[in-house]
Amino acid sequence: MSVLFSPLRLRGLELCNRVAMSPMCQYSSRDGFPDDWHAVHLGSRAVGGVGLVITEATAVSPEGRISPGDAGIWSDSHADAWAPMARIVRSQGAAVAMQLAHAGRKASTRVPWQGGGEVPEREGGWPVVAPSALRFADGYPTPQALTLAGIRRVADDFAAAARRALRAGFDCVEIHAAHGYLLHEFLSPLSNQRTDTYGGPLENRLRLPLEVVRAVREVWPADRPLLVRISASDWAEGGWDLEQSIELCRALREAGVDLVDCSSGGLAAHAKLTPAPGYQVPFAAAIRAGAGIATGAVGMITEPAQAEAIVADGRADVVLLARALLRDPYWALHAAHALGVDLPWPVQYLRAKPQ
Repeated sequence: MSVLFSPLRLRGLELCNRVAMSPMCQYSSRDGFPDDWHAVHLGSRAVGGVGLVITEATAVSPEGRISPGDAGIWSDSHADAWAPMARIVRSQGAAVAMQLAHAGRKASTRVPWQGGGEVPEREGGWPVVAPSALRFADGYPTPQALTLAGIRRVADDFAAAARRALRAGFDCVEIHAAHGYLLHEFLSPLSNQRTDTYGGPLENRLRLPLEVVRAVREVWPADRPLLVRISASDWAEGGWDLEQSIELCRALREAGVDLVDCSSGGLAAHAKLTPAPGYQVPFAAAIRAGAGIATGAVGMITEPAQAEAIVADGRADVVLLARALLRDPYWALHAAHALGVDLPWPVQYLRAKPQ
């Protein structure tokens, strides 16, 4: 029996297996709208056998985009454009989630293959916001500190985006609170130097992420799961760390979150880390044990036996693959074969199924 290829139930949703596609920005939208590229990108991984497909970071407001090429869901027209994407994924037997995001101070930047860095307003960029007026790094825009009204608007935007994701037919949503984007910026004392009720002690720094979660949970159906992606560590002295992450995840569980997707980093440009196979899995294991919540493990998970061991040993409930699925959209089908699991193949591809 393979645990990796066993079902997982989250509220009223049953995933057919525990392999998920991580959110990966494609930087290929125009005015936030997905197109044929996204249909192929998302649909091919569903055909390839993963249990859950998660969209790229999808901005809840225009100013919440990382780049002008980022996807969005800030209008009903965006929801209508996403509906075929959700339908394609579900038609191939996978569940589909939308990651809801706001880039905060890392917004209004060029797409990676254009070199990154700030897009000035004269070239189509926009003013960016953050907890405090501290830019991420040289070459990035200097943000405006959010007012209290602006903070309230962020929570409203996430809730409105969740309603639209439901309209578009998504099975679940994931709130992006990782990688140095807005909600993570509020969590970390390195980026949050506010002196009001949204800064300072841990309780205050948790306030906006929890307000966003509660606002989304209020509009998201009770029988559908809610996920949150966090960076469990800033990998920088004086920053966000695993101990604080466990406290956050206990609060997330109480607020109605069903699974925490445990990544790390992205907030401090000077952070020092040495990635290695499975280097972030200990975060998922510690949060699962310490917060009593289901977790997803990410980060250089590439081999079938490695992925199987992570879930079989109880270190995480799902594994989320990124680059491995870019290299091989059919990773899950090939992994099942390697683990001795007779996973059904699309009938159109049966002639190529290993015997």
